[in-house]
Amino acid sequence: MAHPLQFIGMISHRRQSEIHPPEGAVVDPPYIARFAQAHEAAGFDRILVAWGSSSPDALLVASHAAAATTRIGFMVAHRPGFIAPTLAARQFASFDQFSGGRAGIHVISGGSDAEQRKDGDFLPHDERYARSEEYLALLKRLWTEPKPFDHAGRYYRFEGGFAEVKPLQRPHIPVFFGGSSDIAIEIAGRLADVYAFWGETLDQARETIARVRASLARAGRDPAGLRFSMSFRPVLAGTEAAAWARADAIIERIRALRATGSGGRKPESIGSQRLLEAASGGRVRDSRLWTEVAAAVGAGSNTTALVGTPEQVAESLAAYHALGVDTFLIRGFDPLEDAEEYGRSLLPAVRDAVARRGVPAAAE
Repeated sequence: MAHPLQFIGMISHRRQSEIHPPEGAVVDPPYIARFAQAHEAAGFDRILVAWGSSSPDALLVASHAAAATTRIGFMVAHRPGFIAPTLAARQFASFDQFSGGRAGIHVISGGSDAEQRKDGDFLPHDERYARSEEYLALLKRLWTEPKPFDHAGRYYRFEGGFAEVKPLQRPHIPVFFGGSSDIAIEIAGRLADVYAFWGETLDQARETIARVRASLARAGRDPAGLRFSMSFRPVLAGTEAAAWARADAIIERIRALRATGSGGRKPESIGSQRLLEAASGGRVRDSRLWTEVAAAVGAGSNTTALVGTPEQVAESLAAYHALGVDTFLIRGFDPLEDAEEYGRSLLPAVRDAVARRGVPAAAE
């Protein structure tokens, strides 16, 4: 099954990035609205609203953005373990109803012990994923079951659980799921609608896609039924030389903002370790996968970039599309301005590059 090409952007609750330290009010409602509207005007299909253990509530930020837009969908990050699945199911179903069927949930089990403990979660890595599986299975039941039901599991127990409000989308809200560990891949194969991973080399991506498809097969699911979403930070300019000059300015700015010699601990997240593995192979991998930012910030998020003209970056994205990646989550270092530029140049160029190749999204 070939899936249509889709693009996901990302909004935040105020202007900030690796090169723009946060300033002003923690919650900037006009900026949130303008940021969401810019993505909608640029032709993005969805926007990610991230989760942080000290950040404003992602679902409320998404609700504000939804009220300021009419078409664009959402990918709302959510960590199981801090509220009951019965409540989360009703919250997301309510958001789907209020937004006109634009909800999506990005289930994040947590790759950092320190981050989880800020919210009082002391479960080890593999147990967090086991809890996510039980939680996610319950969300799907609550979104679809016509009658109350009881549940007694390893992490959750309730009697007469029920969501009177159901999602507008049927059979349920789309579930994005991430994680590169073995247990994450197994759960994705059983329950995910979209497998989301950070920008890797072509060889790494080929390996990850094969692992996930094997997991789908073990779960008795059609391996072609799952979407793959990969995240990049495109750095664009009118010429390749100008794009690399911009990349050099970005990394210098990042280094200036960070303490010199502040080497970090090895990240706990397997996905982060894979980004650092890519970075260890050189400043640039494949033709234009730029890894310096990932190395400089400890690869704590999607920090691998593609550098070049819109047409050059589009060709690189089309190469990932040929491997089976049908969704690209892209965001810039100048977040709002880059989203607008992506709409003008990159999104049309990627659509053209994919059409020229004529390779179905699910092809090997």
